[in-house]
Formats: sequence, C-alpha cells, structure tokens
Amino acid sequence: MAIGRAFLRQLLASALDLAPVLLVIILFQMGVVRQPLPDLAGLLAGIGLTVAGLTCFVLGLEQALFPLGESLAYAFARKGSLFWLCVFAFCLGFATTVAEPALIAVAGQAAEIAAAGGLIAASPAAQAGYALGLRLAVALAVGVALVVGVLRIVYGWSLARLMILGYVAVMAVTGLAPAEIIGIAYDSGGVTTSTITVPLVTALGVGLAHSIRGRNPLVDGFGLIAFASLTPMIFVMLYGIAMQWLG
Repeated sequence: MAIGRAFLRQLLASALDLAPVLLVIILFQMGVVRQPLPDLAGLLAGIGLTVAGLTCFVLGLEQALFPLGESLAYAFARKGSLFWLCVFAFCLGFATTVAEPALIAVAGQAAEIAAAGGLIAASPAAQAGYALGLRLAVALAVGVALVVGVLRIVYGWSLARLMILGYVAVMAVTGLAPAEIIGIAYDSGGVTTSTITVPLVTALGVGLAHSIRGRNPLVDGFGLIAFASLTPMIFVMLYGIAMQWLG
C-alpha cells in the first residue's frame, strides 16, 4: 500500500513537472507555427508513456538507488578503508557513465558526423569504435572525478580551488586539442551528468559526508557532480589528441 501511494504521488508530480514543457510546445505549435498537432493519438500515448516512465524511474531512485548509495558510502567510511572507498567511487562513476543514455546518444551522433566529415572511416565498425572510445574516455573521467571528490570530502580540500585548477586545465588542453573534438568535449560534461549518474553520485557524496565526523552534508556532500562534469572535457580532448597522433 505504501508503494502504491508513493507511486500515485510521484505520478502526479511527474505530470506537473512535464506540464510546462508540453504547454510551451502546444502554444508555439498553435500560436506561432499555426498548424494542428500531428498524430494527436500517438502524441498523447507518448506523453502517457513518458509520465509513467519518469514516475517509475524517480520512484526507483528514491526506493533503491539513493539508500543504496548512501549505505555503501557509510559502510566504507565505517570500515576505515580509503583505498576500497576510492575503488568503489571509481567503479561507480565508470559504470554509471558507460550506461548513461544521453552519453550513448551523443557519442553515436558524434561518430556519424565524424564519418560524414571524413575524420574516420564510414564503416559501421569504425563508427562504433569511435563512439565506444568517446564513452570510455568520459567514463574514465567520471571515475577519476569521483575519486578526487571522495578525497576532497575525506581530507576537507577546498572545492573552489580544485574547480579553478580544473578549468585552468580545461583551457590549457583546449589549446592543444583538434578543433573537431573541442565541441564534443565541452558537451560531454553536460550529457554525462544526467539521469543515471547524478542520483547515484549525489547519494555517494551525501552519504559519505554524513558518515565522517566534522563534515557538513550540505557543504561537503555536494560538489561531486561539478567534478563529474568538468573532467570529461579534459579526457575527451586528450582522447582527440591521441586519435590525431595515432591517425
């Protein structure tokens, strides 16, 4: 019964969250474009599936992934093993990023455009390899970012100083990277921090800050997402530099 009530509450919340987006689309379609909505039945069915899917996803995060991430962080902190905590953070960041739907879509589009521009062969194998390389570079970057973020929480390092150093590194690598990869690299930071990565990473940071004496979960528990969106820019540009040298 509790799950059922939670599902209904989240269903209503998801519908309300989606309503402004639909309102903007309908207003511009009817008021600016001045054309009827195409395939109204299919559109309504798609909206229903979107609301239902968003509801199930958010409810699953609240019921399972958030508590699991916090409990694992707390358990590793209680265990007192910084090594295994860092290994867990790296594996969590790598695995969630590889599975991130937004990154998969962007990597596939980047591979298609690279093939059309003659940067890689137009064969499906070459495009798949290029897209996989991008995904692995971003996943590696997020794994490293979470390790740095965990060390920051444990040792109390300044978030502002680390971010400044990170963006200095971004600017430095930008001057060396091929022009074709820079835009993809900058976008990769945004698509990385999406539906799967953000909830788990946030849960890890908040759980870890809760479990360490003297740490404020509000001050120290957040900030991991900032690292997870910064390091992919550096790693993808390094990937582009490596591809240029190898090519």
